[in-house]
Amino acid sequence: MAMSAKLDLRQSQTLVMTPQLQQAIKLLQLSSFELAAYVEEELEQNPLLERGRTESDDAPGEAAATPAEAADDVYGATVKIDGKGDYHGDDEAAPLFEAPGSWQASTSGGRFDGDDLFGVEQTLATTVSLYDHLANQIDLDLSDPAERIAATYLLDLLDEAGYISGDLDDAVATLGCTRAFLDRVLAKVQRLDPPGVFARDLKECLGLQLADINRLDPAMQTLLDHLDLVARRDMAKLKKLCGCEMDDIADMLIELKALDPKPGHRFDAEPSQTVIADVVVRASQAGGWHVELNSDTLPKVLANERYYTEISGSTRNKADREFLVERWNSANWLVKALDQRARTILRVAREIVRQQDMFLLKGVEHLRPLVLRDIAEALELHESTISRVTSNKYMATPRGIFELKYFFTAAIGSTGDGPAHSAESVRHRIKSLIDAEPPNKVLSDDNLVEFLRADGIDIARRTVAKYRESMRIPSSVQRRRDKKTSSSSAS
Repeated sequence: MAMSAKLDLRQSQTLVMTPQLQQAIKLLQLSSFELAAYVEEELEQNPLLERGRTESDDAPGEAAATPAEAADDVYGATVKIDGKGDYHGDDEAAPLFEAPGSWQASTSGGRFDGDDLFGVEQTLATTVSLYDHLANQIDLDLSDPAERIAATYLLDLLDEAGYISGDLDDAVATLGCTRAFLDRVLAKVQRLDPPGVFARDLKECLGLQLADINRLDPAMQTLLDHLDLVARRDMAKLKKLCGCEMDDIADMLIELKALDPKPGHRFDAEPSQTVIADVVVRASQAGGWHVELNSDTLPKVLANERYYTEISGSTRNKADREFLVERWNSANWLVKALDQRARTILRVAREIVRQQDMFLLKGVEHLRPLVLRDIAEALELHESTISRVTSNKYMATPRGIFELKYFFTAAIGSTGDGPAHSAESVRHRIKSLIDAEPPNKVLSDDNLVEFLRADGIDIARRTVAKYRESMRIPSSVQRRRDKKTSSSSAS
């Protein structure tokens, strides 16, 4: 058959990920801190974007945002749930009241602009680093210049925990000294504060701290030489090796627990970041729950139409006009994307509250099994959208602050015809049973299975063990040893 070229006209549908769509997806999954950084970067790059203002801050002649663009309101809605578990509420998020933008300074106090004032963490007293703390002591305690040089070299080898991370043989070669000289310098710097620094391993670190309080006797040294037996709680062998009674072994273990295995970590402490809730849930006076977005996590930006009109009329260069139009479109898109992001988060949060109403009323024991697909089907959204919305977002409830991911747990079957149980509620039940176990009757995993099945939870022993280990709860054998040791030391 002869080969010939021809043209065919075919129609097909494809999904095209435009740059703006990709950017909108990225905005959806950003945390509040990441979003604030992203908006700050856009404000620096786009001259047509400006920080939002409240009505009191707007001066005559300045740009003002339209309601659809500004997203200056705190969005919220009330979720009412009747006895059948049905949801009653608005389909769309409705603005409740005008709130001051999270970026503005306020003369009434309580809110401030991050560009003008320092954050709370910046008002903390300046902390001295481990390096500076030890360097000052080296300058004071070591008068010999050669020893000071060697000590400073060892100081450079310390890790964050205060341990020497390098090889001392390499240090000898680099410094051009003898090993005896370096060991003498090492012994001197190991007496510096805090006790335990410049150690080469855990055994040496604990030994230095015990020597500092004059408690490094032969029995304690033997205990340090056999830390593996301490980890295994092999009291019989420790008693034989140390030549001590069981009460003495228990006292020595209490002393070991009081030591600091990482003495360097008390320095260079970074201020902890406070979790800021993206969504706030509170009980409504009319019944149900009131769900609203936290205005402090909503960046306020405006597309300055007045400035755009002013400079576009005087622009003659084609490249400048194209740049101006591109910046104007980008500014409008960002304002609308932020508004859409806020509304999507609120929709998902409202549905989570509806699904987990009993958790809010009665606690974690009543947390329902929930997967992303349940929320996606209820809101007619894609599962990937729900996943992005619930990542790095937090909800403040009357029972505390939780990540939105917390409310999604697998289902554990029921022994009867009752509803399934969430994995998180089962973990909570396991922990409650272990916390309440008497010292003379430690519950094994098989015992836990019996109690859970009596509560209507159909669960296997290996699942109980997996949940127990995920909560870092020791086995029944280990717990029995710990409680026996505690009771012996107490008596």
